[in-house]
Amino acid sequence: MNLNKVFIIGNLTRDPELRNLPSGAAVASFGVATNRVWKNQNGEKKEDVQFHNIVLFGRQAEIAQQYLSKGSSVFIEGRLQTRNWEAQDGSKRTKTEIVGERMQLGPRRGGDSQGDRQTPQESAKEGGKKEELETIEYPNEEINPEEIPF
Repeated sequence: MNLNKVFIIGNLTRDPELRNLPSGAAVASFGVATNRVWKNQNGEKKEDVQFHNIVLFGRQAEIAQQYLSKGSSVFIEGRLQTRNWEAQDGSKRTKTEIVGERMQLGPRRGGDSQGDRQTPQESAKEGGKKEELETIEYPNEEINPEEIPF
């Protein structure tokens, strides 16, 4: 059995570039940066950043171009694909990219969500204060491992 599946959550490194195939289908390409933070054996904080090339097709490409911009947070589910071609100077080129199959937009910058937008008059009445996000409070429960049924 074989599996080629990628899940990443990161921030766009550039605005999506929208093009159209000869068939008329939309294609968007953009970059996403992901980072990893850990402590080494000496307890020092280390960070590693990886950059990924993303390609989306069809309606997802149009949505990405419309709603995403540099710095936006996004979740991409897709597959790895490597392309090979010959450049104009005759050199061989290779590019590995993630072909997105699903995309989920991250939180909007500025704390605005589409359903909670205020008119300028409403904002002025409240003194321009931003509403805090609701949080879920989970009850503190003691879990007894012997009560777990497996």
